[in-house]
Amino acid sequence: MNDATAPKQTMWQGKYVRAIKQGRWEYVSRTNEIRAVVILAEHGGKLILVEQYRFPIGRPCLELPAGLVGDEDHHADIDETALRELEEETGFTAERVERIGEYYSSPGLLAEGFTLVRAQGVRKVGDGGGTGGEDITVHLVSRDELPAFAERKRQEGVGIDVKLLMLMDL
Repeated sequence: MNDATAPKQTMWQGKYVRAIKQGRWEYVSRTNEIRAVVILAEHGGKLILVEQYRFPIGRPCLELPAGLVGDEDHHADIDETALRELEEETGFTAERVERIGEYYSSPGLLAEGFTLVRAQGVRKVGDGGGTGGEDITVHLVSRDELPAFAERKRQEGVGIDVKLLMLMDL
């Protein structure tokens, strides 16, 4: 039997994640078919970014707005979740979202994938900042300024989400 056909064993499971062993491989996946959505949104020619504390890395992280699809409502869909998360985290909303594709951020360790969407018709409707003590800081940054802005944040000790690489002209 090879690793791909080996049975999956759940080694540990919490509310949102589980550790799995399959053959000689160990990896992490989301529970209950929960997926993530990542939102690419611009307003006034600037990218809408968020900075929030992330416990796995022990510091704030600069990233695109994002959220979990199905973590609270198992019938939620990607588009409505994207719009809700965009507004909760950033105070912006959009007329609609366009699905760009499915991606995996660290496929050697995580089974989690995410749907990348582009927000269309973005407008400011509130303060943002997240819910339940998320304490999210919103940044509006032009694409041209993004590499220097990310480097300044890195020097301040802020982690930089790998998804921001797709927006940088390196």
